[in-house]
Amino acid sequence: MIGFIKKDLAMIKSNFKLLGVLIVVYAIMGLMGKMDISFILPYMCVMIMISSFSYDNYNKWDAYSIALPNGRKNSVKAKYVTTILMTFVVSIITTILSFIISYVNTQNINYEQILVTMFGAIFGTLLVLTVMYPIIYKFGVEKARIGIFLLVFGIVIIGSLLSNYLDLSNVFKSLSFLEDYLIIILILVAIIMVYGSYKISEKIFSKKEF
Repeated sequence: MIGFIKKDLAMIKSNFKLLGVLIVVYAIMGLMGKMDISFILPYMCVMIMISSFSYDNYNKWDAYSIALPNGRKNSVKAKYVTTILMTFVVSIITTILSFIISYVNTQNINYEQILVTMFGAIFGTLLVLTVMYPIIYKFGVEKARIGIFLLVFGIVIIGSLLSNYLDLSNVFKSLSFLEDYLIIILILVAIIMVYGSYKISEKIFSKKEF
């Protein structure tokens, strides 16, 4: 599987410059007290990795990979592992920069707020990954983008309807006792989501013909 990960990293290495630019932009905006874009950086890891699917399709990689030992499983596993590794590395860099920016601007570091923000960004990024990757494996990148757009649009509409016709404040109050365990719950939910998504993608890819 290491070879598959190296392949994915080699294919997207040109996009690392974009990540570097975004990190610099984030640092400048943070020092200027402008909008916090820290959540964008982990999300960009998924967007960059999605481009690797297009590269694979263009270079007929999938047809070659299935001829390798455990090629189908390792190909899918490498996509998930590479994306998660990139997400965590970028999140760590962003967190360190957030500490520095917070200290420079206020002479104080709000550890709790920064860490909660980054946990939320990582969880949101993994949520996007778990939804997008099985769709991409099933329908391909181009069709998946349309499907994902419709899915997000549908979620927004349903969320708006629920907020208009249901009193969600009572729901949040009833779940307030979970607040102290929020981080642990998010970690467990993220693990379950990613593993479930991986198994679905693996099953889809195992049945594809090239």
